[in-house]
Amino acid sequence: MTDTVQKLSDDLKQFALDRDWEQYHIPKNLSMALIAEAAELVEHFQWLTPEESQAVSGEKLKDIGYEMADIFIYLLRIAEQLDIDLMKVTREKMAINETRFPAALEINQNHKDNNYSS
Repeated sequence: MTDTVQKLSDDLKQFALDRDWEQYHIPKNLSMALIAEAAELVEHFQWLTPEESQAVSGEKLKDIGYEMADIFIYLLRIAEQLDIDLMKVTREKMAINETRFPAALEINQNHKDNNYSS
């Protein structure tokens, strides 16, 4: 079977329903859980050099993957709760960013322009 974002989202919803968690899975709670998981992801990289952060392996890499999965799970649940098509809005945001950050102007630029906004 082909796994899709929609299938995963449906499976996550069913997982929550089976445990009577839907009552807690509201955008406010899910977004707070997402930020907590993001902080746990950051902990894995805290105090590493740039080189070390790009060379994680073994159990540490596996743990990082699980933290990323937690973040993805909460993001999918928020999208489901708010009826947001993440694939669609991500493509839209990419198109916006193509306009905001033209490749011809960004290549070999080692700066972050303070005039950029999200």
